[in-house]
Formats: sequence, structure tokens, C-alpha cells
Amino acid sequence: MFELIPFTRHVNVYDPFRAFDEMQRSFFNDNTTLSFRTDVIDTGDAYKLEAELPGFKKEDISIDVENDCLTISVERKVEDEDKRPNFVKRERVYGSFSRSFDVSGIDVEKIEAAYNDGILTLTMPKKVEVKPASRKLEIK
Repeated sequence: MFELIPFTRHVNVYDPFRAFDEMQRSFFNDNTTLSFRTDVIDTGDAYKLEAELPGFKKEDISIDVENDCLTISVERKVEDEDKRPNFVKRERVYGSFSRSFDVSGIDVEKIEAAYNDGILTLTMPKKVEVKPASRKLEIK
């Protein structure tokens, strides 16, 4: 049972930075999972954004675009108090999570979203630059 508890190695007890790290962890609760991880890939004519959202249902995910800002939000609700088992250690995080991205160079009307195996994939076509037509001016 105790092999399920993450092992923390304390190499040097007298490390001067260790105290600062522990203070930061306790102050910020060291929850790097309060957000979700993403990859953004340039495919040439579009960007592909992949967000890791394991354990979420499609209905829990919200994607909004407003003022050149794309926001992905998800929410994980806590189980009912009556149905929860007696935890030895609890690391899963519950609550709302969101990430925002600048989409000023994206054609937001053509963004496509898919969710499969815990990965949200957004295909975001780049805006086509409209070059003004050149014309020759006559000198009078």
C-alpha cells in the first residue's frame, strides 16, 4: 500500500536552497497541476494546439474566443462526501482550470476542435495576409 505514496529523496539535509524550496512549496501548495499542459505546433498554414485533459468528459470542457484571446476552461467536481473512501493520500486536484492563448494571427471563424483519449486538439488556421494590389500612378 505505501508504494503508492510518492517517494521524496532528501540528498543533502544542509542544502541552503532546500529551505527556500520547502517554503515555496508550502506557500504555493506546489500544485503544478492547477493548470494543464499544452503543445503548440506550427504546421505551416495553421497551428495545432494539443492540451492534456485526461479524465475529463467533453461536456466539462469550454472553449471561448473573445478579443483575440482563446480560453480553454475545464472543471472537475469533488465527489459526494458520503461516497468518498478513506484516503491515505490524495493528490488529484479538483476545481476549475483554465489557460488563455493569444489568437490575433488566427482565423478564429475556422478553428476546429476535437477531443480524443484525453487530448483536446485545436486546429487553428493562420490568417491569410491580404496584400494590397499595386497600381501604377501617372504623373501629370
